[in-house]
Amino acid sequence: MFQMFGFGGERCPRCEHKNAGEAHYCAQCGVTLGGLRNAPVLRENRWIAGPDELAVFFGVRELEGVFVKTLRVPSTARAYILQGDQATEVPQGEYEIEGFFARLNHLLRDQHAEILVTRTGALPVTFEFQDLATSEHLKVAAQLTVSVRIENVAAFARHFMTMPGAVTTGELCELLAPPVRQFAAEFVGAQSIRDMAANRSLRAQLDERLQGALKLLLGQYGLAAVQVQTLCLRHDKFDANRERIGTLFLAADERHVQLEHAKHLDQLYDAEEWQRIRREEQESRQRHKRAELRQDETIARAELTLAGAERAQAVRAREIELYGRIAQAKSRRDAIELGAGDMLAELEHELASKGAQRAEQAAGWEHLRALARIRMRTELDVAQQDALQARQLAQQRFSQQLMQQQIRNKIEQAMQIEDATRQHAELVRLREQEQAVACRAREIEVEEHQARLRLLQLANEARRREAARVLEWEEELAAGRKRELQRAEMLQAEETQQKIESMRRDGASLGAIAQQEKLLRTIEADALQQRQTQQLQLEAEERRHAQLLARAEALAAMDDTAKLALAGAANVGALADFMKTRVHATMGADQLAALAQVVGAAGVQGRLCAQGHPVRGDDKFCAVCGAALPA
Repeated sequence: MFQMFGFGGERCPRCEHKNAGEAHYCAQCGVTLGGLRNAPVLRENRWIAGPDELAVFFGVRELEGVFVKTLRVPSTARAYILQGDQATEVPQGEYEIEGFFARLNHLLRDQHAEILVTRTGALPVTFEFQDLATSEHLKVAAQLTVSVRIENVAAFARHFMTMPGAVTTGELCELLAPPVRQFAAEFVGAQSIRDMAANRSLRAQLDERLQGALKLLLGQYGLAAVQVQTLCLRHDKFDANRERIGTLFLAADERHVQLEHAKHLDQLYDAEEWQRIRREEQESRQRHKRAELRQDETIARAELTLAGAERAQAVRAREIELYGRIAQAKSRRDAIELGAGDMLAELEHELASKGAQRAEQAAGWEHLRALARIRMRTELDVAQQDALQARQLAQQRFSQQLMQQQIRNKIEQAMQIEDATRQHAELVRLREQEQAVACRAREIEVEEHQARLRLLQLANEARRREAARVLEWEEELAAGRKRELQRAEMLQAEETQQKIESMRRDGASLGAIAQQEKLLRTIEADALQQRQTQQLQLEAEERRHAQLLARAEALAAMDDTAKLALAGAANVGALADFMKTRVHATMGADQLAALAQVVGAAGVQGRLCAQGHPVRGDDKFCAVCGAALPA
């Protein structure tokens, strides 16, 4: 597993022998060079991890070289020997060389091996976060403990045992702090401060959420979070000068605090402050909705949303929580009591804007629940994609952080090389690796931005699918109502027929039977007449439109002569003048002059002036436009 360094001139961590050249193992005792100087493990041959160590690992050139002293494995430790692809656990006890290989006879005593020493119980790692935001933008501080142990030796060796060393509490805290904070922020951001204060099982829910999320993250690295314990979850209120006014412990160890949360919460905030907090929460959701609408216009504007990705994820989680409460509620009052009144008002407003109000209250509530389920399904689809991307990015950051820790440990070990030339060469090589890892970190950031953009595209597609689902559901609801009406009509007709048959069976008078039959026929005839009347009106309207259309087409196809011939007596003069004016407008000056000569020679209308108006032969001025006429 180990990538041997062979630091020239380094002293052995076990026997202090100074080794020269490119040696990977100590020339005297055969232990891997470059490991930590763990006194109980390497010197006393008592394999036990330190108080702040999860695991200690080193290698030996030959497995039998570890038996310079009696080997002791205490009950508080677990030891593994790795040869090739096989990991063998060494049971608790004391071993001499012959008894050891007789008991573990499949191990090769003259072959290379890696030793892994870990603790029997889990190692608790403490985390503290001060700026977790609730759905109302109120800050919550959290103190958590995550107990970690090695679950899969082969996977742990593949990722951690690349060089001799140890995994300590500090390294685990550095590795796990970003994902633990992310998971805790998602849980807190989906709830209000009042919901958390009234939730008696808040600690258990938070512990279960964190443990489940860490299980998925740490499994591929051979680690397991066996227990998550919330030590404290509190909200501090400050004044304008940042002086603490009061503290609300939402979840804390009973040894530290015993308070009535809801009562203490009302003491921290009055009604006016709660109204302001609620208004800010609504404005936050509205800003989120407006950002989604802007994203529909262009994805390029989504860069602003990338900066608030964590906040947007918390808003989405909060909406999923509220939609779920509405879907589970049996009545509108129950939904309001569960704290989903604002979301319920939004759904009612949307139904009112679409004209989807129902006459009956029960039917209206079922419609609201169905709409809430559709909305929740959409938000869950987006949240699942977001969680998948977040999990992938968290794994990449975890691996990146692990590589940075390993390079940092290698640099610390290289600083101990006594040969200055060898030390400089190793440091140069390690610095190049460090720069490569930094470049990879920047690539991960770019990939995160690209993933966020893809998530926005998926969110827009999910909104379109949601609209299609709502339309499909409303069409199905309308079809159901139509079927119900048809069924009611059929039942009514069947009941009438049954009454007739009953009257016949009971020997009722023929007049009553005839009256019932007449009534039935009257109903059928009335319905038939209404349908026929509507059909006749529709056909008459279609014929009228067809005639109007044919007449318009015929008029458009006629020439000017036909139009003049068909014009009424009152319109003949106006139509003739219009046609003359249109003909004269197309003539040139020479044509108008020739026309005037022809008219003058004929002596019928006198002569024509320059504008083409007819005048009598003895006129000096035009009667139409008043122009002077030539002599």
